[in-house]
Amino acid sequence: MKHYSEVITINPNIRFGKPCIRGMRISVFDILGWLASGMTIKDIIEDYPELSEEDVKLVLAYAADREHKIKIAS
Repeated sequence: MKHYSEVITINPNIRFGKPCIRGMRISVFDILGWLASGMTIKDIIEDYPELSEEDVKLVLAYAADREHKIKIAS
């Protein structure tokens, strides 16, 4: 599997600079929201055939990495 940095792009001219998939207007936030609402990867790909299963898994890897890097100031 690729590293998420090969798929997740940030462009200030697309979705106000939010992380998106390969420069498309589908953001990491969108995909995480769909998964949280109960959609399966298959459901997401059926609704958005321009996405792949790997894209969705890389969004999860990106989110996990961001979560891991959060530090609480004391």
